[in-house]
Amino acid sequence: MTDTEMVRRSSRIGAAPVGRWQQTRSILIGSIGNLIEWYDVYAYSAFALYFAGSFFPQTDPVAQQLSAASLFAVAFLMRPVGSLLFGYCADRFGRRTSLTWSVLLMCFGSLLIAVSPTYATIGVWAPVILSLARILQGLSQGGEYGTSATYLSEMSEPQHRGFYSGVWYVTLIGGQLLALVVLLVLQKLLLTPDQLKAWGWRIPFVIGALLAVYGYYMRRDLAETELFKTAKADATRVSFWSLIASNWRGMLLVIGITIGGTSAFYTYTTYMQKFLKLSVGLTDDQTTLVTAVSLLFAIMLQPIYGAISDRIGRKPLLVGFGVLGTLGTVPLLSALHDTKSQWVAMGLICLAWLIVSGYTSITAIVKAELFPTAIRAVGVGLPYAFTAAIFGGSVDYVALTFKNNGFETGFYWYATACIAVSLVVYLFLPDTMTGSRMDRAV
Repeated sequence: MTDTEMVRRSSRIGAAPVGRWQQTRSILIGSIGNLIEWYDVYAYSAFALYFAGSFFPQTDPVAQQLSAASLFAVAFLMRPVGSLLFGYCADRFGRRTSLTWSVLLMCFGSLLIAVSPTYATIGVWAPVILSLARILQGLSQGGEYGTSATYLSEMSEPQHRGFYSGVWYVTLIGGQLLALVVLLVLQKLLLTPDQLKAWGWRIPFVIGALLAVYGYYMRRDLAETELFKTAKADATRVSFWSLIASNWRGMLLVIGITIGGTSAFYTYTTYMQKFLKLSVGLTDDQTTLVTAVSLLFAIMLQPIYGAISDRIGRKPLLVGFGVLGTLGTVPLLSALHDTKSQWVAMGLICLAWLIVSGYTSITAIVKAELFPTAIRAVGVGLPYAFTAAIFGGSVDYVALTFKNNGFETGFYWYATACIAVSLVVYLFLPDTMTGSRMDRAV
C-alpha cells in the first residue's frame, strides 16, 4: 500500500468513525454553538437600537449607537484570549470538552445582559455590567470559532469537507436570522416600540441563555473525533508553544485570509441593519424584513458554494470573492445608500452575498486544512479572533465614526481596502484542498 493510499485510508477512518447520520448529527451539534454565538452577537447588534438609551445617556441616537458599538468592538478584544484558552483545551484535552464549556459560558453572558439594571437605576455601573457581559460573551465566542471549525473539519469526509463547511456557516448565519425573527415577532406581534425600549429588549437575551443551556446538554455526549484520538499521543510529546512557533506561517495566512472576509461579513450583517435605518432611511419593519430575507438568501448559498469548492478547489472561490469584492464594494454600498426602495435594497444586499459567500462558505475548512491536528483549534481560532477583533468587531464603530464625521463614503473605501489586502494573499495561497495538512498529527 502506497503512502498516499495509507493517508486516504486513515483520512476516511478518521473522518467517519460512525454512520452517516451519526456523523451529520455530530457535526450539527458541534456547530450549534455557532448558532447560539451569532444569535447573541446579532441580538446585541439588532436590539442595540432599543437598549442603547437604557445604558447611555446621550440624546443623539447616533451617539448612543456609537457607544453601544464601542462595547461591541471591545468584546472582540477578548476573543483572542478565549481562542487561546479554549483552543488549548481542545488541542490538549479534546474537542468535546472545549465545546461544552464554551457554550456554557455563553449562557452567563446572555443572562447578565438580560437582568442588568439600566443607567437610570444605577448610573455608570449599568454600562460597566454591560461591558462585563460582553467580555464573557467575547471569551466564549473566541473559543467557539476555532474549536467548532476544527470539529467539523475532522468529522467530515475528506471529499465533502467544503460542503460541510458551508453547512457550518449556515448555523452561523442562522443564529443571526433567528435573532431577526425574534426581533420581527416582538416588533409586529407582541410589543409596542415603547415596550421594546423599556423592557422588551431583555427577552432575546433570556432566549439566548436558554439556547446555551440546551447546547450544553446536547454537547455533553458529543463523539470525539478520531483524528484527535490518533494524534493525542504524538501531540503530548511536543511542547504546545513549540507547535505554535512551528506553525507561525499558517497563522499569518489565516490573518491574511480573514481581513477582507471578516470586514465584508460584518458589513453586510451586524452593520447592515443600522445602515438601512440610519443611512438609507428605511423604517424598522422594512429594515428587519430586508435583513431577514437577505440572510435567508445567504444561508441557501453556503452549502452550494462549499460543494462547488469540493469540485474545483478552495482557491477559485477565494480569488473570486477578492476580485469582485475589491471592484464592487464601493458601487454596491453607494447604490444601497441612494435607494429608497426596500426591494432594491434587498436585491443589492443579495448581490453582495453572491460575492461574499465565496469567502464565508469555505472559510472554516480553508483554515483547518492549514494546520496539523495537534495545533488545529488554536491555529484556526487565535489568528482569526485577533483579526476579527481588529477588522470585524470594529466595523460598526468605524462605519458610524465615518458617518458621524460627515464622510460616510470613507467607510466604503475602507472595506474595499480590507478585501484588496486579502486578495493579494488569495492570489499566492496554494489551494488547501490539494495541500491539506488534515492528516498530519504534528
